[in-house]
Amino acid sequence: MKLPRRKFLHLAAGAAAMPAVSRIVRAQSYPTRPVRWVVGYTPGGGNDIFARLMGQWLQERFGQPFVIENRPGAGSNIATEVVVNAPADGYTLLLANFANASNASLYSNLKFNFIRDITPVAGIVRVPNLMLVNLSVPAKTIPEFIAYAKANPGKVNMGSAGIGSTGQLAGELFKMMVGVEFTHVPYRGNAPALTDLLGGQVQVLFASLPSSIEYIRTGKLRGLAVTSAMRSEASPDLPTVAEFAPGYEVSSWYGIGSPRNTPADVVETLNREVNAGLADPKLKAALADQGGIEMAGTPADFGKLIADETEKWAKVIRSANIRL
Repeated sequence: MKLPRRKFLHLAAGAAAMPAVSRIVRAQSYPTRPVRWVVGYTPGGGNDIFARLMGQWLQERFGQPFVIENRPGAGSNIATEVVVNAPADGYTLLLANFANASNASLYSNLKFNFIRDITPVAGIVRVPNLMLVNLSVPAKTIPEFIAYAKANPGKVNMGSAGIGSTGQLAGELFKMMVGVEFTHVPYRGNAPALTDLLGGQVQVLFASLPSSIEYIRTGKLRGLAVTSAMRSEASPDLPTVAEFAPGYEVSSWYGIGSPRNTPADVVETLNREVNAGLADPKLKAALADQGGIEMAGTPADFGKLIADETEKWAKVIRSANIRL
């Protein structure tokens, strides 16, 4: 039977659209119940804040709760293990972060391989550190600080939030790239390290931007540079370390991971909505208030970042002989 031309074209168009429609239907079937998002740190810190900001966006977009579950301990390894062992259905997510890359070399007895066992879903933001010095340090620029450190061997102490922390690794990379030495003094967190930097017990600190920017603005500490590849909108007058040490870059980063073998449709759906959030002016402003620089991209982009960071920090950790 010969169909009228108009009806034939209508049916042909419908048939051509069927694969796309079926993909959309499958994607919309997720989520149908609350999603658990595991964060490896206590409430109130940067990891928790970024998860809650993005979680609220996803909850509004999907119409299902995104429940933040804080599982602190072992530098986020406890939380990671929870997600590695969860069903690969998209209903248990991990706030993947900088520590997941460095932990691969810092810990020798992990029960998982992060790159193998976690599926990269989406990047959210990067957050740079600030290189800060006590006001008693005469250096006002990176070149002046390098000259000061070389002229005063053994007299420059570097504080950090702990052994293997982002701040220590930022300092170790700086030492390697510019050829200076200083003594590492680890603390139990960023706050006590900042306190002793203010008091002059340590002379330099690589601290997260949100935790330290006000000390620069109020003149209590001197900022020498930001550690990101680009200058920060939060402190545009500060140069980057890379302007004096080409190739230097350190940022805390945050994203979403899920168990290995999570269905591709679920990964694509989450990635799309995260990227939509990173383009939303209101959410962008909220993330920027916390020092976040949005990190939109594909799951493959986020996976490459994780692989590159894991390799980069393995070299620094081995060179500096860092042990937990």
